[in-house]
This record gives sequence, structure tokens and C-alpha cells, in this order.
Amino acid sequence: MGANNQPVTIDESSATINVASAASPAVVRITTNGSVDTSNGIIPETGVGSGVIYDSKGWILTNRHVVQGSDTLSVELNDGRVFPGRVYGIDTLTDLAIVKIDATELTAAKIGDSSALKVGQLVVAIGSPLGTYSNSVTSGIVSAKGRTISTDGNQNLNNLIQTDAAINPGNSGGPLLDAGADVVGINTAIAADSNGIGFAIPIDIAKPIMEQAVAGKKLERPYMGVIYRSIDRQFASAQKLPVNDGALIIPGGNGNSPSPAIVPNSPADKAGLKEGDIITKVNDQAIDTDHPLDATLSEYAPGDTVTLELLRSGQTVTVQLTLGTRPGNL
Repeated sequence: MGANNQPVTIDESSATINVASAASPAVVRITTNGSVDTSNGIIPETGVGSGVIYDSKGWILTNRHVVQGSDTLSVELNDGRVFPGRVYGIDTLTDLAIVKIDATELTAAKIGDSSALKVGQLVVAIGSPLGTYSNSVTSGIVSAKGRTISTDGNQNLNNLIQTDAAINPGNSGGPLLDAGADVVGINTAIAADSNGIGFAIPIDIAKPIMEQAVAGKKLERPYMGVIYRSIDRQFASAQKLPVNDGALIIPGGNGNSPSPAIVPNSPADKAGLKEGDIITKVNDQAIDTDHPLDATLSEYAPGDTVTLELLRSGQTVTVQLTLGTRPGNL
């Protein structure tokens, strides 16, 4: 277990109250209106979720599943004001989206550092559970880091924060806060048939698209074009690998037609990466359980050039790779 996973002791005597009062003004309720085409005709559909203001000029971070498919949406602020909102962009990598409202001088949340979170650390979730109880606050701890889940839409979400702070339907898109009232995650899912198992997307993964939106850019994620398996000690032992950390480039899929490990004409192909390579570093960041490859790459933008350190046939190799743009269908 890495240093960031060591349990810590937190004095909770006043932290929860301070966090709630500091962060509540930045938390919003998002109501969406759409329609569903059924055998009985088109039926109106309404959904409710949460979001958090991260820039005073009306920029809001929420979940993709809160706003996707909506025809219109409204955003209710903590002070009761309601604004029409528009979906600025959908993230192709995670269950995140950016919403924009025409308002200024709003109270924005403080953005924290999710990489500094430790297992056992106090966290607080704020949102609108069941779409009814706006600005509800629940507290708990970080139960684990680096979790992977599969959503109802068969999308895999990786590197999630697991928490026992109560997260209910309607909390989706609301912030997960540390004891300093800094946003460290966006609440996104609960484990089915569970009690006290919720998940949040680390805020560090969201930061690049947040910055792109404020700059007026299209939301884009970097892309290498490889299929890989994250290495841990158990996998390394089973495969007789020379290292216990890193990302092993291997073909994907099952059966007689596996997907190639290197996508033809991708940035990885052009950089000369090969099946069987083990990516051990991106720039100066070692790839390990605390810093998996996809989370590390998410900190960069398409067009950035990174230095990869590879282990190839027992030899250390260094290559330069210019990141492309992640296709929207991935």
C-alpha cells in the first residue's frame, strides 16, 4: 500500500460544520427536462441532480448522466435564484459534464488536490438527494482510492474515490469535500444493493476540462492509442514480469479476433511503441497503483508531447510521444 493509502486520524469535532457552511453556496440543483419515445408515444421525463460552481462567471461541473439527453435544464442556486442552463460539453473519458449559466459574481467552490487524499481522511458530500432535499450534507471517510466500477450504461469508470459518506440519487454531480472545504471529487455513483459504498471522480481528473471550458475551448481528452493492463504485484507474479508497477501493452478483447495492442496510425504507433512494452514513467511520474496511466495522462492536453520510459525486452527505452485527441466513441 502506497503512502497515500495510509490511514490517518482526523479531528471531526468542528470540521463538518465548517465545510458545510463554506461550500454550500457553490452547490446547485440541476433539473432536466426531456422526453422518452415509448410504444405509447413520447412521454415527458424530468430528472434532478446536483452540481458545483467552480468559476464565478457561471461555470458548473456536474455528471454527464445528470444532463445527457436533456432538452432543457434549469439551475437553482443556493439563494433560490433559478437560471436556464446549457450543456457546454460532455467529457469523453469520464462521467463528467460542464454546464454554463448566464450569471456573474457567483460564489465558486475552492478546488482541492485529490492526489493528496489519504484513506481514512474525513470527507463531506453535498447535494440534493432524491431531488428534494437541496444542500443536504453527509460526512464520512475515504474508504479506498483507485476503484473501478461499471455503470448501467456499461461504461467503465476508473480511479474512483470510494467513500462511506451517504450518496443517494440526486447527489450525482455534487461535490465531495475535504476538511478544508476544498472540492476533491464529484459524486457519481453508489454500489447497487450496498450500504455506505459510494464513488466520486477525483477532481484532478476533472481539472483539464474545467480549464478548457473557461478558456472557451472544446472539451478534449488526450489519446495514445494503446490497450494495456495495469500491473500490480499479483499480476506481475502470475505473468513473471520483471516489475511490479507500470502498464503492460497487450491486445484487448477475447476470442479469435482480439483488438490490436497498438492502434494503427495512432500516436503510439507513430512513436514506435510495441506490444509487450511496459510503460513505467510519463515524464517524471512513475506509473503505479497511486498514479495509473489513464489518470496520469488525463493531466495533459491533446498536442502535448510527453516522454515515456519503457521497459522493452529487459532494456529501458525512452521515446517521445505527441498525444492525440481521444475519439468520442471510446
